[in-house]
Amino acid sequence: MNQTFRSLRHRDYRLWASGAIVSNTGTWMQRVAQDWLVITVLTNGSGTAGGITTGLQFGPILLLAPLAGTIADRFPKRRTLMLTQSAMALLAAALGALVVSGAAQLWHVYVFALLLGVASAIDGPVRQTFVSQLVPREDLSNAVGLNSASFNAARLLGPAAAGLLIAWIGTGPVFLVNAATFAAPLLCLALMRPAEVPAEERPGRGAGRMREGVRYVLARPDLVAVFALVGVVGTFGLNFQLTSVLMTGVKFERDAAAAGFASTVLAVGSLAGALLAARRELPRYRLVFGAAAAFGVTATVAALMPTYELYLLVLPFMGLASLTLMTSANATVQMSTEPAVRGRVVAIYMALFQGGTVVGGPFVGWMGTRFGAEWSILAGSVPSLLVAVLAAAYFARHARVRVRYRLRERPHLTVVPAAGRDERDAAAA
Repeated sequence: MNQTFRSLRHRDYRLWASGAIVSNTGTWMQRVAQDWLVITVLTNGSGTAGGITTGLQFGPILLLAPLAGTIADRFPKRRTLMLTQSAMALLAAALGALVVSGAAQLWHVYVFALLLGVASAIDGPVRQTFVSQLVPREDLSNAVGLNSASFNAARLLGPAAAGLLIAWIGTGPVFLVNAATFAAPLLCLALMRPAEVPAEERPGRGAGRMREGVRYVLARPDLVAVFALVGVVGTFGLNFQLTSVLMTGVKFERDAAAAGFASTVLAVGSLAGALLAARRELPRYRLVFGAAAAFGVTATVAALMPTYELYLLVLPFMGLASLTLMTSANATVQMSTEPAVRGRVVAIYMALFQGGTVVGGPFVGWMGTRFGAEWSILAGSVPSLLVAVLAAAYFARHARVRVRYRLRERPHLTVVPAAGRDERDAAAA
């Protein structure tokens, strides 16, 4: 099998990937529909309202990280995913019914965004770490890259389909379509062979289990640098659906179809980045920092484009940089973390990467409303570029410390001489 798609030789991963691309397409459709509903239907172009909706949806990821990480490490992942995916399907169906009936108000969207955020907060760490049960370690980086490719292939289809459906029959049916797409991952999870999923050493009960994950991260300067980077970029820079609606609908005065097409163009670059990531044997730290810097530069250029057509020309490069950052950071964290604590570490990672949107979403939306749509992008691109430089400098100075982890004990630190140390070895530490 081609090196890019080698993880697909594993039966359960094939099932997982098949269900994921269907539900991911529906998820992207709902994201476009939700932002369009809030900004252009329920309000008069309010980027602040869109930012609040985004913040409510991602806020629970930040608040529920301790619970989500413990669940990911302690409970069977396959059963947990079936519960969370079912909950998200029901929420999409209920919101769709409200919109179709004409009864939906702004506060309804806020409530459903919050509830969806709660379900996603539990689902995220479990879903991310579940992949390590479906493929052997040597294929984990490839599987993470293919997951991103699937997600961004769906981003090619979802926003474009949502834009056409919104223009044709309105936003309500888009939510109902998303609800139906969850049948695919639920069926695929049901068809998996539980006996093939290896047993894991699970943490005991108690609040101290999450503190153990925090201590583990703090004892790893390499992870501290990556977490600081993705925290800033995720909070202020990766608000694509909101910034795309503001740029397309407000600055360039285009319709929903144009907003969906802009998201699709962005996804072209993201998909290319994901496929390139899938070919890498091991992620490298310098790629994480370089991709963050490239994102800062390309996003700044996109914000300054004077026309819709020029804006579209820059989007693929912005998508390539952002996806390379997301994939390389994700793979680095998972591959360099001990399995016994991986769920809690990934929960902290996702809390920083996505949970910061509770602050960044409203802030970026306010910037776009107050100073112009381009400032919704600049509010993220400039901090992203700055933190990339600072994180790389911190890593170069402090990342000689490795950690040897023992369950229920404090991490044991080892200082590794900088001379001759290879970045591949650091990624596998």
